[in-house]
Amino acid sequence: MTEVVHASLGARAYDVHIGADLIARAGALIAPFAPKRRVFVVTDQNVARLHRPALIASLDAAGLKNWTVTLPVGEAQKSFQGLELLTRHLLQAGIERSDLVIAFGGGVIGDLAGLGAGLLKRGIDFVQIPTTLLAQVDSSVGGKTAIDTPEGKNLIGLFHQPKLVLADLNVLTTLPEREVRAGYAEIVKIGLIADPQFFTWCETNASALLAGDEAARAHAIRHAVAAKAAVVAADETEQGDRALLNLGHTFAHALEASAGYDGALLHGEAVAVGMKLAFEVSAELGLAPAADYARVAKHLAAAGFITDLRKLPGAPYDPDQLMAIMARDKKAQDGKLALVLARGIGRAYLDRDAPADVVRELLQQETK
Repeated sequence: MTEVVHASLGARAYDVHIGADLIARAGALIAPFAPKRRVFVVTDQNVARLHRPALIASLDAAGLKNWTVTLPVGEAQKSFQGLELLTRHLLQAGIERSDLVIAFGGGVIGDLAGLGAGLLKRGIDFVQIPTTLLAQVDSSVGGKTAIDTPEGKNLIGLFHQPKLVLADLNVLTTLPEREVRAGYAEIVKIGLIADPQFFTWCETNASALLAGDEAARAHAIRHAVAAKAAVVAADETEQGDRALLNLGHTFAHALEASAGYDGALLHGEAVAVGMKLAFEVSAELGLAPAADYARVAKHLAAAGFITDLRKLPGAPYDPDQLMAIMARDKKAQDGKLALVLARGIGRAYLDRDAPADVVRELLQQETK
């Protein structure tokens, strides 16, 4: 059974399909968005090996002429070099403005292919077929596309909404356990931001979800996608409440940039640490009950996340370097530190002038 979540964005509205065997039906679902019957698949070597034959068979069956650009695996592709490589491949293949790009992979491919599509010929339509749990519940929905630089993560990008998103549950069975756990961070985040009942559901069902229970996964994905779609519909370009979806991300992006985007630290792993730190700061400031912070830290540990910065992949981390990177965050204004903090579980808010001294002291303690 397939569920459909609608992202209400007026002329830029689109559907997110969630269910099994969607790749087998992708051609028929994508065809209405390819008026010239020409599509360009952007993927990476791992996804191409595991899932490309099924997608190409589906596109062929729908009468869609297709080309594939296969990129190396890893976050390092989200760079100016990776963007140049991709766009030149597409241009050399003869892509036209009326064609369609298919982002077929995890968050890296989705971000890179979406940005490339948005820039080529001043805007080419694209479809997202996310193949990781993290991409299915977060990065494939909302139109954020970007590359990384040494100065920080996702600082070069644009909003370019997809025409369609296909989240096939079957592809999740090929993911390593670590990748599934990384995706779970973006699921539990929804509960911590504004849905304490869903966080309670996560506490009860995380182990089943991580172990591969399809019903638990389908429920969590649909809930997370619906929550994000509603936020995006109300604040597409992150002028207000959409910033709350960055809970934990200011810390996470600093950790990823400090680690050098070398793959040692996965985005979801960094987000989990970032959420723990955000609740720790909130408790330290007397905003959130200490019991809520303890509950969040306990759940993240139970889900298998490493939340000790000294043991995190990419360690050791320099607190001064982390603070410098955080100061360049997209949400920052007038040189002030902007953080998503919380007054409790399900009560997140954006503090555009977070106390840098408290954050610095916490990072110094966490990295000793």
